[in-house]
Amino acid sequence: MEKIPFITKEKAEEICKTYPTPFHIYDERGIRENARRVKQAFAWNKGFREYFAVKATPNPFILKILQEEGCGVDCSSLTELEMSDACGFSGSDIMFSSNVTPAEDYRLAYKLGAYINLDDFTHIDYLEQLTGIPETICCRFNAGGKFTISTHIMDSPQDAKYGMTRDQMFEAFRVLQKKGAKRFGIHSFLASNTVTNEYYPTLARQMFQLAVDLKNETGADIRFINLSGGVGVAYRPDQTPNDILAIGEGVRKVYEEILTPNGLGDVAIFTEMGRFMLAPYGALVTRVLHKKHIYKEYVGCDACAANLMRPAMYGSYHHITVLGKEHEPCTYKCDVTGGLCENNDKFAIDRMLPPTEIGDLIYIHDTGAHGFSMGYNYNGKLRSAELLYKEDGTVQLIRRAETPADYFATFDFCGIMDKYLNK
Repeated sequence: MEKIPFITKEKAEEICKTYPTPFHIYDERGIRENARRVKQAFAWNKGFREYFAVKATPNPFILKILQEEGCGVDCSSLTELEMSDACGFSGSDIMFSSNVTPAEDYRLAYKLGAYINLDDFTHIDYLEQLTGIPETICCRFNAGGKFTISTHIMDSPQDAKYGMTRDQMFEAFRVLQKKGAKRFGIHSFLASNTVTNEYYPTLARQMFQLAVDLKNETGADIRFINLSGGVGVAYRPDQTPNDILAIGEGVRKVYEEILTPNGLGDVAIFTEMGRFMLAPYGALVTRVLHKKHIYKEYVGCDACAANLMRPAMYGSYHHITVLGKEHEPCTYKCDVTGGLCENNDKFAIDRMLPPTEIGDLIYIHDTGAHGFSMGYNYNGKLRSAELLYKEDGTVQLIRRAETPADYFATFDFCGIMDKYLNK
């Protein structure tokens, strides 16, 4: 599959006149069209809702777009709850899935009327002491062992810190019922960034059978099953992307096989697809500052791992296009790096690109989720602006670039940095 940028070199250069590189830019049209495809894929389920994982792209302008497309939000912290509240999400618009949860996070989630998803059995008493037990409550399941699709191991839930064991799920439902819970949801996340249409249907089979067993053994009124995230994107051009319509149809078949015959044909299906919803519709645009010729070739950019951590942290692949050279042969082998004082600050290693020169614009694909959001300030590097490429072809600033005054702002109590705070 060819990776095609959603902006041209000419458009990027025009944008740079107002917003210098580096910057993250998001494609509004792509986001909206994808949200509609997801909704279509699960239209067979009357209660379906996508709860976008705020951690993937925590920007209120993005959240408002998804809100207009009918999505809710999945939050995992106090600040994500506050951002969602400010955007007008409340009550059943919000799924709160966290772990090692501070008291103030639970209090705000309860105040907003969010669906609270308990990660741990011990949190039942903890939540009861803080707020009381809401009448609708969710519990997160960890299946343990290895999670496999066909004969391929996708992940190892037994090594994950999230969720309750099967026995704990049954005991949790019984205890919660005694404490006043009347309606239940179940939630699970078993593998990350899967590029296969089998993942959701395979997960659904486990979850749906668990729901039937919980209903039969505890009498619980199960209202929703949250398949969480894990549906990935094709970062590499040789990968076949997930087909969300096929995925939705696969879940429907399992639903009608397991839930419907067991009296659970009205259970709502929820998803929390941060990566699938946003990753392909964002890019990091950066300019080549230097070229270095030592034991190998290096292309040095004005962006660094502080702008996109995934390659440095996970060794993740992100495709790279040199804007304006899309059709030139890739004959130049190089590492594409940033300027951090860390040797893993590389967007690509031994990547074949067209001959690349100082001043070229580099377009790093698929950064719309877990891109800007994982940024940090090591080396005093400042996080970039975020821009929205709107449906009408205009560009909107949706987060300004950080300044040194932002970096020094937490010293405002002592006066030492006033010279730079007041610039």
